[in-house]
Parts: sequence; C-alpha cells; structure tokens
Amino acid sequence: MGTSLNDTLSQKYSGLELWEIIAIVLSAIFIIVLAISLYLTFRKKTSKPSSKQTPISLHIPPSVPEEIKEIRVDDDSSSNGYPSISEKFSHKEPEKETLEVAAESENGGNSSRSGSFNHSEKKDGSSVSSANPLTAPSPLSGLPEFSHLGWGHWFTLRDLQTATNHFSRDGIIGDGGYGVVYRGSLVNGTPVAVKKLLNNLGQADKDFRVEVEAIGHVRHKNLVRLLGYCMEGTQRMLVYEYVNNGNLEQWLRGDNQNHEYLTWEARLKILIGTAKALAYLHEAIEPKVVHRDIKSSNILIDDKFNSKISDFGLAMLLGGDESFITTRVMGTFGYVAPEYANSGLLNEKSDVYSYGVVLLEAITGRYPVDYARPPPEVHLVEWMKMMVQQRRSEEVVDPNLNTKPSTSVLKRTLLTALRCVDPLYEKRPRMSQVARMLESEEYPIPREDRRRRRSENGTARDSDPPRNSTDTDKTQE
Repeated sequence: MGTSLNDTLSQKYSGLELWEIIAIVLSAIFIIVLAISLYLTFRKKTSKPSSKQTPISLHIPPSVPEEIKEIRVDDDSSSNGYPSISEKFSHKEPEKETLEVAAESENGGNSSRSGSFNHSEKKDGSSVSSANPLTAPSPLSGLPEFSHLGWGHWFTLRDLQTATNHFSRDGIIGDGGYGVVYRGSLVNGTPVAVKKLLNNLGQADKDFRVEVEAIGHVRHKNLVRLLGYCMEGTQRMLVYEYVNNGNLEQWLRGDNQNHEYLTWEARLKILIGTAKALAYLHEAIEPKVVHRDIKSSNILIDDKFNSKISDFGLAMLLGGDESFITTRVMGTFGYVAPEYANSGLLNEKSDVYSYGVVLLEAITGRYPVDYARPPPEVHLVEWMKMMVQQRRSEEVVDPNLNTKPSTSVLKRTLLTALRCVDPLYEKRPRMSQVARMLESEEYPIPREDRRRRRSENGTARDSDPPRNSTDTDKTQE
C-alpha cells in the first residue's frame, strides 16, 4: 500500500511530480485565504463611523504640490514679528521687533495664531498706524487635524460637504469667475465661508496658490482670516471666517436686509479700517501684498461695522527690491489705476488708486462708472474733480445720508480721496498716510511731506526771507 502511494505521488505531470503540484496548490490556497483575511481586517478598521458618531475624518492628508509646500514667511517677514514655520513648529518664541503678535493659543497640541501690528517705524521716520490686538478664541479649536503647512487647518472633502449640507444651493452667498462661495458650519459650531474654486485644475491650482501665498500667514483684524483649505483630487477649496453683515457696496446702495444706509461715522470707520489693513499689507510685511481688486463689494462688514478686506484671488507679491512688476491687467473696471491699465505696471500705488475710488463711492453713494447718468457724470473720478474745481463739493454728498458731515470733515475726506486717485502714481500717498489723513483734523498733507516741501521752497528761494516759506505752508494748509 505504501509502495503504491509513493509510486502514485512520484508520477510526473508536465515535468513536476504529483506531490510537488499538490504542495504548490495548497500554498496558493493558503496565500489567497491570508490575503482575504488581511483585506477584510483592514477594511473593518477603516470603515466610516456609525451614524451616532461625529463625522470627523481622520485620514492622512493628501500630498501637497511642491509650490504649496514651499510657502513660508521669509526671514524679513519673520523679523517683523511673525515666526517662520520652522520656528512655529519648534515652539520657540519669535524675536520681538517692530511688530508684535497679539495672541497665541494652544488647543490640544494644535496652535492657532492671531495678531495685529501695533507700530512699525519706517526708515524715513514715518510710522504705520496701529490696530487693536486680536484676543478672540480660535475658530479652529476642537477640530481634529492641524495643517502640516504650518498655518490654518486641513479639511477633508467630507468635512466640507457636512459643513455646507453637501454644497446646497440654499447656502450660496457669492459666485464669480473664480467659483462659488458657500456658507457653512464646522463640527465645532463655527460659521465659515467655503470658497469652492472652479474644477479647471490648472486655474484652480493657480488661484489656490495665490490666496495661500497672499494671506495664509498674515493676521489683521481688518483682513478676512483664511482658516484652512481642502485639496482632494481636482477639488480646491479655501475656508474663511464668515463675516455676517454684508459688504460695503450693499450698505451704500441700501441692498442689505433692512434696506438701511450707512451713517457718515460708520462709513469713516470702515474706510479707516480698510486703509490700515492695506497699510499692513503694503508696509508691514515682506514681501508686500498688492491686492489688485480693491472695490466696495470686496470690503466685508461685521456686526460691529468693522471692515474686512476679502477676495485675494488676484493678489500679487512684491519683493522689497522690486518697485514694479509687469503682469496681465486684471481687476474691476472703474477701480483700476491708469498706469496699470495702460502698461500692466503694478505696485502698491495701484491699490491706493482703487482705495481712492472706494472713498469717493462712500462720499457720494455713486458707482465708479454709471452710464445711466448724464455724460459729465458717468465717470465718478472725473466728475468729482470737476465739482471740486467749481467749488461745489457740498453737492456731491450722498443724498441718503441723514446727517451730513461738517464742511471741514467733508473737505478733508474729499482731498484725501483726490490725492489717492492722482493720475501720477508717485504723487499718491502711502496707505499709512491715508489712514492718518482720515483720522486727523488737519489738512491732509503729512508732516514729512510738508517738511519736504518747506525744504524745497527754501532751496528755490534762498534770497527770500524765511517768512515766505512759512506763509506758503500756511496757504497750503
């Protein structure tokens, strides 16, 4: 019997003995069973949570393109008071320079920084206007994942689908060529605005990178805060704090829920806050940020009538050694500076011009370009210059204002706006100067400008007595 079994197992089939074939088949069956067991075990561990659990995704973040990984605050910016990403992760406090970080909090190992510049002394002796520090609790507290980019929060697509009720049409609060903005609520109850970029992957990546580079690391109470982002497949989304009181354009036109118009005091508060935010972007960080699309609809308003600049999709970064950059002309008709529209040359003075147009909007309640008006009044800037030359400035005030500003305040605000929209960019003031002009009760010529003009007058009139120079300044003031 044993000899017969051995003979049977020793028989050859296709060059292999029968026992070898049986061993190979059993080994294959064992490997298949083992693989199926491992797959079922892994699937069970990674299955989605039950309906009773909070739908928080704990997946590993997707890979990030190299250009996004390399975003950081450079050495110059860090020296202005903002720690670099490496410093932030090493938990070392940044050196205290001219800017101060107002608050740094930690929640379960996840840090969240918010701050505002207090005072920045420039080389020429001028200073950047201060802003109150931010001390509000972080809207990211209680969320599961902290971004590995060194700022903000990484959200999964499932997180944002849950927050926006699967991107419900009822939650749309804005749209445009960039994509759609939805109102949502995070799992910790924080209201947010989710900006879903168009699925054109190349353009979406570009817009995503621009906004991250521009405001991913900056904090100012008059800038809309970028809380985080989502990158899954072709999806590119940015998550901002939700500002709940409309925008400046709506309040100037009475298009808000209560059909009310802003008072003069509220308009001035909003404009001063916007000027300080632009001063921060232009003068307090390196590289400076040129917004490129300052307009009334991009100035959001919170419930305390604080302004917050939004929509950095067209923003450009300008290094300290660059006076201009050449780029394709973008922006909104009526707000674009003439030198930029004509030649594509861009610097921070282009934002100053756009801000001047917004300032004229707030004074008059008119659109920058309105073809429904008589020909001399179509273009707001040109009509305003004509009215001031004809000494009819009292007639330009928004008729929807219940209480008109005093003559001196109106004159100061008008002259500030006209300096901002000067056709020669080098004659426009810096935004820190604009903020001081609007807050000051003096004629809007900064002291350093008056000293320079006084010096120039003295050089040109060496033979004149000193009194002539003084009289000239009094006439200007």
